Amino acid sequence: MPVKNRFAELLPEITAWRRDFHEHPELLYDVHRTAGRVAELLRDFGCDEVVEGVGQTGVVGVIKGRSDTKGRVIGLRADMDALPVIEQTGLDYASKTPGKMHACGHDGHTAMLLGAAKYLAETRNFDGTAVVIFQPAEEGGGGGDAMVQDGLVTRWNIQEFYGMHNMPGLPVGAFAIKPGAMMAAADQFDITVTGKGGHAAKPHECIDTTLTAAQIIVALQSIVSRNIDPLKNAVVSVCVVSTDSTAHNVIPQVVKLKGTARSLDPAVRDQLEEGIKRVATNVAAAMNAKAEVNYQRGYPVTMNDEQATVWAAQVARDIAGDVNLSMQPMMGGEDFSYMLNERPGAYIFVGNGDTAMVHHPAYNFNDDAIPAGSSWYAGMVESRMPAA
Repeated sequence: MPVKNRFAELLPEITAWRRDFHEHPELLYDVHRTAGRVAELLRDFGCDEVVEGVGQTGVVGVIKGRSDTKGRVIGLRADMDALPVIEQTGLDYASKTPGKMHACGHDGHTAMLLGAAKYLAETRNFDGTAVVIFQPAEEGGGGGDAMVQDGLVTRWNIQEFYGMHNMPGLPVGAFAIKPGAMMAAADQFDITVTGKGGHAAKPHECIDTTLTAAQIIVALQSIVSRNIDPLKNAVVSVCVVSTDSTAHNVIPQVVKLKGTARSLDPAVRDQLEEGIKRVATNVAAAMNAKAEVNYQRGYPVTMNDEQATVWAAQVARDIAGDVNLSMQPMMGGEDFSYMLNERPGAYIFVGNGDTAMVHHPAYNFNDDAIPAGSSWYAGMVESRMPAA
């Protein structure tokens, strides 16, 4: 496949971009260096339009094909932000910023899409318009939503969206995808339990918030096990327990719980929110305490369009010879979902090989995956908008 050959030639250059991004990680919307370098490269490639500051710090590049008889516009998206993780890779290009690290491979995603953009600007062997989208704040900041709210879809009339993420454990350059729910809705909740603090030797004079919180934590697990259809997917996890006291002999006045709720179905998402509020408040009431629940909806379900999945899988098959179409959905969240809520499209995984998992301090993006990933990005444009 010619695309693969070109990306093999470009591999050293794309790898250099990737490692530069890795050395200089930035968080959430504060990706000014990364975005600036992306915009500079897109202009060097000869993109027809380069716009910075979309969704605060996002970058959009426009590449027009040799013709535009069909008027189709395809959006390709990569994320740019890193994580607040202390790197433990020992690489010579490891993070130079203490406490920040590209522990999820967004440096690789950005570099692969830049490679595709360079190729598409060189060849323009398609009939339509390719829009390359470099997004900030995927790691909890909702940068995908910010770009959509800033007119991403309507300003460039994007008709389909395609995105990619690396996957440790999947062979390098292999692909995996499925139609329908691909990644979960990711919500979070804060529960504040208020009782009556006092001396631990006199529990009868107190309303024990610690015991109440423990009962709430256990009872919350009944929502998934007893309220949700066992053939549906859902997760409720309490991840933080904190009090207003550090003493061994004080029953605290307040205990705070923080957690996450994950689901792959909008109706299940509603059940989780209602159930968490109901269980927490009523268990607290049974213990003569009070629970206040703040439930915050985060990223929606990442939902692959069925036909777009077929197209995405075919491009992957042309590159890798095969594609895993039977992968199980993942309960992690992904804010590419906001773009897929606006227009049909698909999200695919490319293999990172036998590496540490994402979000681990020893993780590193595998540069050997670059030719496959860049080929897929470019292939989606050429296959969906073949030259007239």
